[in-house]
Amino acid sequence: MTAPHTPHDNIEALDCPPLEQATVDFVQRFDATQIDSGVRASVSRVMRDQLAVQIGCSQLPWSKQVLTYASANAAPGRSLVTGSTLRLNAADAAFVNSTYASGFEYDDTHLASNSHPACCVVPAALAIGQEQGATLEDILPALVAGYEVYTRIGMLAAPELVKSGFQPHPVLSVFGGAAVAAKLRGLSAAQTLNALGSSLSFAAGTLEPTSTGGSIKRSQSGIGVRGGMVAAELARAGITGPRAFLTGHKGFYATFVKRGPGESPERVFAPDQPLQIHQVWLKAYCCCGCIHPYLDAIAPFVHRLDEIERVSVRAQTSSYLLACSNANTFHPGNIEDVQFSLPVQLAFAMLGLGNDYRSHMAYMDGTLDMDRVRSVMQRIEVVKAPELDAQHPGKFVADLTVHLRSGESRQVLVDTPLGTPGNPLSEAQQDAKFMALTTDVLGQARAQTLLQTLREFDTRLRVEDLLAMCAP
Repeated sequence: MTAPHTPHDNIEALDCPPLEQATVDFVQRFDATQIDSGVRASVSRVMRDQLAVQIGCSQLPWSKQVLTYASANAAPGRSLVTGSTLRLNAADAAFVNSTYASGFEYDDTHLASNSHPACCVVPAALAIGQEQGATLEDILPALVAGYEVYTRIGMLAAPELVKSGFQPHPVLSVFGGAAVAAKLRGLSAAQTLNALGSSLSFAAGTLEPTSTGGSIKRSQSGIGVRGGMVAAELARAGITGPRAFLTGHKGFYATFVKRGPGESPERVFAPDQPLQIHQVWLKAYCCCGCIHPYLDAIAPFVHRLDEIERVSVRAQTSSYLLACSNANTFHPGNIEDVQFSLPVQLAFAMLGLGNDYRSHMAYMDGTLDMDRVRSVMQRIEVVKAPELDAQHPGKFVADLTVHLRSGESRQVLVDTPLGTPGNPLSEAQQDAKFMALTTDVLGQARAQTLLQTLREFDTRLRVEDLLAMCAP
């Protein structure tokens, strides 16, 4: 493989503001010496979840449409498209695989940035690593550095980025994709600054598909990842980007969140700051993350529908925006409506249908009794409760009251949903999710072998050999 650049342009000599300097410095200086057993364990969990989602979601209608597009239009190369034998150039392979990775609302979440970093940085690192003939050991520093750049820039933009109507993931993916590519392509500090600066020109994507539909939502991740990787290639070719791409008066924060990033924002990249990859949230349910605590809250009442008169929901501002006030929240007409409707998901749970991959596939197949679902939804009332934002800053929480026909009312508050760092999926739960997503595509034996390989996480394994195991 091409040897990664060894840091060490004079970061201080770059003509850019402190936060931009700190970002470049982090990308340049992060290396294998900072990857201990704990980081490897976190990457293993992320990789298992990511590849499972990519494999399972490769069979979805929009995934097949994106694959058809890429087969006809993308440049050939050495990087495999997950679940197939098609090989494309790294940027196009990452575009397709990242589309799969975020294609069914089952992807990882990073709560502090309201976004989904792993389905950006994992496809980017694997695609470039395979092109370079790398091992997992070779790509780890770039993968983690990309995760950290993505999340830390995003943390400084939350929660206003999502509240302003932007989909945080495609906006932040450009920075993660550029950081991964800059690291693996061996870009100098000046080139890395230009890659990150130029990636801002690719940042886009709103939340409108969560309100009125559109399968383009599924490709927003891939669009952002590819943009960041292209920005790195442009920087390598000599294209320059804005030096104050984050903090300039027309930069990222001023434009996207209408404010600055706070006082001394460069501290977010200080050496004493904990790695955010340990804060990954692996989804237990196949829907918008803000709905998850409500599914945990209603769990004790599953299969007790006859006892329930009504359910009162109090929703945080962002949760209300994402899953309670969409055009079709109470009148779902497509899969986007279903996955971004808190009342629909509560009805699924109350009916005992589940909120996983198979229940949503059943909806798409037309085998789910939506008349029953709509009937149950009539018992659900939702009000916006902005006071919950102040009471539980930086969290998605559920405040739910179940009113029983007996006259009794039971209030449930969930502030640490299943799958989050404070309440992680058990190994058995993650294994079950993995197998449910991969068995139909790979077969039971091959899926089990892939799972065991990822659990062992021998970093001497070549990326080429790992991805070959993901093809049917």
